[in-house]
Amino acid sequence: MKIAIAGKGGVGKTTLAAGFCVFLARRGYQVYAVDADPDVSLGVALGFPSWLLDSLQPLIEMKDLVEERTGGGAYLVLNPQVDDLVARYACRHENISLLRMGGIKPGGSECYCKESSFLRAVLGSLLLGEEDVVVLDMGAGIEGLTRGTARGVDLLVVVAEPTPVSFRTARVITSLAGDLGIARIGAVVNKVRNQAERDFIAASGEGLQVLGCLSYDEEVLDRALAGGDGPPAVLAGRLYADLEGVGARILKLAEGG
Repeated sequence: MKIAIAGKGGVGKTTLAAGFCVFLARRGYQVYAVDADPDVSLGVALGFPSWLLDSLQPLIEMKDLVEERTGGGAYLVLNPQVDDLVARYACRHENISLLRMGGIKPGGSECYCKESSFLRAVLGSLLLGEEDVVVLDMGAGIEGLTRGTARGVDLLVVVAEPTPVSFRTARVITSLAGDLGIARIGAVVNKVRNQAERDFIAASGEGLQVLGCLSYDEEVLDRALAGGDGPPAVLAGRLYADLEGVGARILKLAEGG
């Protein structure tokens, strides 16, 4: 099962990705968490020890490895062999394996630079492999979708805030995902504070399959700001209670329910 999490920057993509990974791991799934966001915050949100994260180099920064797999000089291998890299460069903590992709070089959606070809191949290997569950925390906005990094996923989850602007962005991402052939697309609304915002969601959700809402919770924010090693911040406060309900609906839709 392969699930990608997308959304405009700051809406809480990584919070949902981390929470869903924890939800799955607690239910016995073997989880691959893939950080494809240049902000590199998924491992922190998952509560990985700092010493382990410090040892985890983004694949995009391994210049010699990229050169080895994609070819040298003007010669470029568009579909490099990368199947062995996931086992070699992912780190594991409490039933979750983390792979840092690093940021994709800016450019058009059909850019065939070495780094982009390399990262697309690694993602393709994950998305078409035999891992139990892959959760892909995509870069902010729609950049990842325009590069086709979400192709092959079983479900795309779009994260939005309860505002008209955020809902418009979510619809754009949903439309692009449909153009890529992704059959199952759902939305989760984050940072919901009151009944007025829930009423807005109910009235404005046309064109989006809203799978649920996550409450705004300052306790989670406080724990994240405090930093340090320890349990994932998403386990704090009432947020995880929301995540359990939303996670169950994400899982059901990903399985075709």
